[in-house]
Order: sequence, then C-alpha cells, then structure tokens
Amino acid sequence: MFAYRYLYILSLLSYFGLVDLLCANKPPPFLPGEKLEYDLHWGIFPVGYASLEIAPRTLSSQEPWKISFFVRTNNFADSIYKVRTNITCWVDSNFTKSLKYIKIQQEGRNRKHINVDFDYLQKKISYTEKGYPTRILKLDKDVYDPLAIAYAFRYWSTTEGASKVFPTSDGKKFLDVEVKVGEAEKIRVPFGSFKANDVIPNMKTLSGVFKKSPNGILRVWYSQDNRRIPVKISSKVIVGSFTAKLKKAEGLQKNL
Repeated sequence: MFAYRYLYILSLLSYFGLVDLLCANKPPPFLPGEKLEYDLHWGIFPVGYASLEIAPRTLSSQEPWKISFFVRTNNFADSIYKVRTNITCWVDSNFTKSLKYIKIQQEGRNRKHINVDFDYLQKKISYTEKGYPTRILKLDKDVYDPLAIAYAFRYWSTTEGASKVFPTSDGKKFLDVEVKVGEAEKIRVPFGSFKANDVIPNMKTLSGVFKKSPNGILRVWYSQDNRRIPVKISSKVIVGSFTAKLKKAEGLQKNL
C-alpha cells in the first residue's frame, strides 16, 4: 500500500540555510485544521482511502503541532491484504524536531503498537513496542519522525532540481533522508489539476507506514504553489504498486 514513509528533514548548508531562514518569516504552507483525504488504488482497482490531518491550534501558540494519518482498505482489498493504520506525531511549534510518535498498525497479519518519545533534555529516544522491552537510543541532535518529514518538506521548501537532507529517526535507527525534487508536471487528481513537483525521498531501511518491497520507491507529487500540497503518492510494497490521489481538502492555506 501507499507506503506512508513519507520523507524529509533539515536543510543543506550555506545556500539552503539562507533560504530556510527567509522561509521561516513567511506564513506556513499549512494551517491548523487542514485535512487531506485520498482515494487509494491498486492498479485500476479502488482499494481504500487515507487521510492526513493537522489538529486545531493557534498559529502563534507555543504548543506542538499534532499530525494524524489514517489508512483503511475496503472490503475487496481486505480479502487480499487488510490494512488499518493510525499514526499520530507531535512536532515542536517551530517545526524543527519531533517530540512524540505513535503508530497503531495492522498490515496483513502483522500488528504493531509503537510509542516513540524524543527526550532532548535527557538526550535519548525511548522506543516501546507492545510485547517487547523498551529500547533506548542516544539522541544528540534534532530529528523528525517518519510522518513528520512529509510536513517538514512542506515547511522547509526547496527548489526544482535540488535536494535536501533531513535527519530522521523511527525510534530504532537514525537516517539522513535525502529528498530529491524533480521537474514539475501537470497532475490530475479527483480534487483538481495541479502543477506539481515529483519528489523522491531515499528512505532506505527506515520504518514507515507500510512494509515496502526491497526495490520499492516512494514518490510524492507536491503542488508547486506556496502550499506544497501532497496531491499524489505512489509506492511499491510487498503486494504490488499503489497510488493515492487527493479527493478532498479542507482548511487549506490561501494560495498566494
């Protein structure tokens, strides 16, 4: 299924550091209360739906951003590969690091309930999976979790043809996720037509939402406007290739 190993974090040095500093003074590309809904397809077959949602908060507040992801397969897909996944993460108010990550996942016969706490004062990550002892990783830098990076890329933009590196952790390992931005193309989804950049993150062995195939590639098309909406997502996983297309959006930032 559309591997929600969605991508990205921090910036390259020098030039990109300057770009990020300028971007920090602009309105964020997304707003509290934003909700994105997707139709999920396996080839030509509709197999379910997914959603991404930002919890309400005041933009000027110092409280964390809360982001939720949900995916559910339909009756047809359930007979082949049933998926019920809920992921929630909390990111600091300046969107520079993850604070907490919870994943409750059913994928085929595989079930997981995972809690990851990022403690920057104690300089450690605590990874707890139901039925297993807690794991501890030493934490000596700001990192994002596998869900937050999808929004980190939106928050800290880059240009066509460029790439960025985002320090990331799923609680078990660290990975500098390199995100490459391809050329813009016209993308048509149920929600409308967009000029969007093809973005490919190198997630390697990082644990995301679905168990992807060994040679699977995640591709996300972000709208080229100031909102950088993920309008289409494509991924190859264990049981084949899946595509998610945006069908509905609420609470979007104004398109400037």
